[in-house]
Amino acid sequence: MQAVSRRALLKTAVGCALLPSLAAASTRAARPTRPQRPLVIAHRGCSALRPEHTLEAYAKAIEDGADFIEPDLVATRDGHLVARHENNLADSTDVSAKPQFASRRSVKIIDGERREGWFTEDFTLEELRSLRARERFVDMRQESHRYDGLFGVCTLEEIVDLVEAKANSQQRAIGLIPELKHSSYFAALGLGLEPLLLARIEASPYLRRCPLILQSFEVQNLQQLSARLASFPNVQMMQLIGDPLRRPWDAEARGAGTTYGDMLSPAGLAAVAEYADYIAPPTRVLIPLDAEQRLDEPSGVVEAAHAAGLLVGTWTFRPENRFLPVDFRDGGAPEARNERGSIAEMQRYLALGIDALFTDDPRLGTVARVSLEM
Repeated sequence: MQAVSRRALLKTAVGCALLPSLAAASTRAARPTRPQRPLVIAHRGCSALRPEHTLEAYAKAIEDGADFIEPDLVATRDGHLVARHENNLADSTDVSAKPQFASRRSVKIIDGERREGWFTEDFTLEELRSLRARERFVDMRQESHRYDGLFGVCTLEEIVDLVEAKANSQQRAIGLIPELKHSSYFAALGLGLEPLLLARIEASPYLRRCPLILQSFEVQNLQQLSARLASFPNVQMMQLIGDPLRRPWDAEARGAGTTYGDMLSPAGLAAVAEYADYIAPPTRVLIPLDAEQRLDEPSGVVEAAHAAGLLVGTWTFRPENRFLPVDFRDGGAPEARNERGSIAEMQRYLALGIDALFTDDPRLGTVARVSLEM
């Protein structure tokens, strides 16, 4: 990836619908400010205990001490941003039980992969409001499963209203860290996520002042948003890192560009630092697993990223044995909840000096962080 200065990006950014009031008046700070303590980010809300991406999951996460909540954003047919992990509704809602939508089942190619189900871009917001959320990991998350059918699909506007109300009542800053899902795919449909998000920022006083981190597995959209929002001191960018052997989809679609692994090289990190504040690889990129599925030696990515002027986040910590390294499993069933093991795993990564972690159970993240403060 060729390094591009932020000043050049201000002159050349394309693809985001222009909103004059959001035009950047100055470049962003050269180096991001490290948080006073590592951020606990509620991955899809408190998704270990409530169906993901529901207002109730976000509220539970805030009650449990999360610094940021993470809504994954996708678009409806009529141009609303709603929170779903994917635009495919099959696993996270009861859409398959709605006979009126049976004909909407389809097969699509999204980011090069075949997907079958029901997709948000084929529904209006009013139609989506007739659906109810459900737990995807039924075999593991029985508490969350008990809430199946009770909560609806929520919009970004509703999430912002919830977070603002909670921040006021708790008298503390609560941030949002939206992920733009399948950005190139939605842009090709004429449902660009970035213009919709910029319009929401323009309309929301809270989004213009609260801690706000925008994240994506793609690159060009973050470069463009970094340029457009360079004068907003409350906004940061997070470059998500996927499989090191693969390329971001916007690069893959062009048949050019570096792999995620290349982005973690010294030159790649320096290029990312031109437009992003954070880099966020999966946990096993920071500390790989050995042949016995135990934590091996750290990869050095945290130190290299910090040397390049980047903050480091990592994803995702989950409190079930199935997701833990062998080091921290407790002998219970793979599906069993293991709070102590999850806390110990997060403590191991926090000791590396990471600046943010994504967890399905924010309360456990806050407990793990306390160990650094004692």
